[in-house]
Amino acid sequence: MSAGANGAALGRLMAQHLSGWPAPGAMGAIVGAQATGTTAATAGDDDRVFEWASVTKLLVGLSCLVALEEGTVGLEDEAGPPGSTLGHLLAHASGLPFEAERPVAPPGRRRIYSNRGIEVAAAHLAGRAGMPFEAYLHEAVLGPLGMAGTTLAGSPAHGARGPLADILALAAELRSPTLVAPETLSRATAVAWPGLSGVLPGFGRHDPCDWGFGPEVKGAKSPHWTGKANSPRTYGHFGQSGSFLWVDPDVGVAMAGLSAHPFGPWARDAWPAVSDAVLGSVGT
Repeated sequence: MSAGANGAALGRLMAQHLSGWPAPGAMGAIVGAQATGTTAATAGDDDRVFEWASVTKLLVGLSCLVALEEGTVGLEDEAGPPGSTLGHLLAHASGLPFEAERPVAPPGRRRIYSNRGIEVAAAHLAGRAGMPFEAYLHEAVLGPLGMAGTTLAGSPAHGARGPLADILALAAELRSPTLVAPETLSRATAVAWPGLSGVLPGFGRHDPCDWGFGPEVKGAKSPHWTGKANSPRTYGHFGQSGSFLWVDPDVGVAMAGLSAHPFGPWARDAWPAVSDAVLGSVGT
């Protein structure tokens, strides 16, 4: 089949899955090798602006990687609680709890999912860059990637909203980077502080609970929001708004979904199912 035909078939497959979602949504997938041409297939309400919730954290992570290469920040910068670094904050290993300021563990001991940690990371970048985080995000990431429909309102941990085209632009960047070197992205999507246990919201406690510098790494987690066919090296994020983005580097496929219905039991079933269907359709 031609790339276009593959894209059309993939779009129909995703549309079939979307029809079972509890509210309007949109999804897309990027497949194919860079050398031979990629295919981006989409389905659903691709013009609608959706809330991204915690997928926003990928924007913070990518912004920090750009700043890292510029020399504006370093992963070893002191940031957050005593003994914590920017790297600890991005990897949910700083000891900060979900929302509060007071740490509940020493840095590097536990994987504690923390909105506050990401907010502190964004504030650290803003201070080093000498501009509000939202302005840096636009100059370093949103503008260069053509994500004109995406805005950040409120917390850098969960405040982004935008259309399918923009979350797919982010997925494409996290699949094959243009803003940072491949080696920088590889470092960020490898497991930081391996062996830490923790809770993946909505999916329970995992030991280990793998995470990179921004993206979650699937590792051996089960249950998980990606499919059984996704490799352990799959990385990305999902949000309580019903949004998700993953990249599987072993097969070179990226996928994103947006929904008008909040995360819940429906997503725990629907997301792995469509992920496995997409990976199966492209011959992984």
